[in-house]
Amino acid sequence: MASHRKPRQRPLSSGTVRTAATLALAGAATATAFEGTSHADPRTTAAQVKAEVDRLYGDAEAATERYNGAKVKADEAERALTGLRDEAARKEDRLNTARRSLGALAATQYRSGGLGPALQLAMATDPQDYLERASLLTRAGDRTAADVASVRRGLDEVGQLRARAAGQLADLRARQDELAGQKALIEDRLATARRLLARLTAEERAAYEARSGTGGTGPAPAGAPGAAAPAPAPPAPSDGSRAARAVAFAYAAIGKPYVWGATGPGSYDCSGLTQAAWKSAGVSLPRTTYTQINAGQRVTRDRLAPGDLVFFYAGVTHVGMYVGNGQMIHAPRPGSTVRLAPVDSMPWAGASRPA
Repeated sequence: MASHRKPRQRPLSSGTVRTAATLALAGAATATAFEGTSHADPRTTAAQVKAEVDRLYGDAEAATERYNGAKVKADEAERALTGLRDEAARKEDRLNTARRSLGALAATQYRSGGLGPALQLAMATDPQDYLERASLLTRAGDRTAADVASVRRGLDEVGQLRARAAGQLADLRARQDELAGQKALIEDRLATARRLLARLTAEERAAYEARSGTGGTGPAPAGAPGAAAPAPAPPAPSDGSRAARAVAFAYAAIGKPYVWGATGPGSYDCSGLTQAAWKSAGVSLPRTTYTQINAGQRVTRDRLAPGDLVFFYAGVTHVGMYVGNGQMIHAPRPGSTVRLAPVDSMPWAGASRPA
């Protein structure tokens, strides 16, 4: 009878209950405020919707940079794993060759080694001939012992390589899990932002896009929120400077779509654009905003020069390329294209000049 009883369920700890309750309430609050029914809550104003969309896009961009960083580490882990596996395979080939050689020698000795050394000497017709053969056998024995020791070392090395490969595989899987988590977060935030924007009227969406600098491929129209003075013409790359070549690349990318995680040539995210632009000038930059800001010489805002990288938000989650006259070229966010925008259109975080 006891075997048919249901197992007792372990009670949830108070911490687990509090965490679950907090997450449930937070999800319910978000759903009530912004998801609700197919009609917008009359208490939710257009300004509130726009503020929430800004927050969601900010979350998505921060997650994109974390995704980019995890992608770099996953690629490194995969290359290391491939290298370890290749090295292990080469050592195993050499080990198998040595094993076969030892096996052949052992078989030969088994077939010819029936007589002991004293009996071989007694039966030898020429003692001198026996002594010469015995010397050869001794040297062969020494060589065999060295071969056996080499095989043992090979076994140890292959075992160590396999252990390192197993650790690298675990690291790769952890990086892949992190990638999947960041991807899900990005897609969730973007989908929610799209649903919220769909609640705005066409005029409200146009005003939002003009304010946020995502409504076109050039500067905002004169008189529109965030409008600035016309941008300068791109500097001629014939001056030979790397900065000029990087800026020329950025100008040529204007109009290409933002795609998170993209590094070109058909689409870019913010750090993918700056990385590709400076790569065209022969300078290698790291992949993420929070590593690019430390990749060159820090510069103050009053000393900006064309080609400098300009960073925004407290978490250094967005980057553009300064092109002069208070303007930058950047890839703003999904749904937008690479474009010119005022440097002062986002919260300033810092600037750097690639070496």
